[in-house]
Amino acid sequence: MIERHVVLIAPEIHWNTGNIGRSCIGTGARLHLIKPLGFSIESREVKRAGLDYWPDVNLSVWDNFQDFLTACRAKKEELVLFTKTGKHSVWELPECLRLFLIFGSETRGIPENIRNRFGEDATYHIPIRNTIRSLNLSTSVGIALYESLRLAPGFHQW
Repeated sequence: MIERHVVLIAPEIHWNTGNIGRSCIGTGARLHLIKPLGFSIESREVKRAGLDYWPDVNLSVWDNFQDFLTACRAKKEELVLFTKTGKHSVWELPECLRLFLIFGSETRGIPENIRNRFGEDATYHIPIRNTIRSLNLSTSVGIALYESLRLAPGFHQW
């Protein structure tokens, strides 16, 4: 069975998280939020961004990244870290049944200690022209999530 997890480390913008939650519902993915959060998940804005779907988000909130890792028992090969300078392109994602797509905050990205822990080989990027600094977080998650599903063994379109 295909299993997708979207992990947001210290997300700052409620609209992004609400939109990502909605994408997770649409794909059957689980959303993991790693504290600190730059907003309350009970806020009206998060719920509005997720529209009336927010109560249906398969959501876990973790105090820190280590608690998340311990509870999920993610294997190193199931973890992909998205950074602007990632070694691999999103088009090279591993073809796994279970995959954790990890994203950092909108302004700081994935903390250096986490990037160092898993190494450069675990990092991925979404190709963009050099005319912009980056894509919006919710756009990036959508691209990565759907590409990871397309590559999953035995994936059939809904």
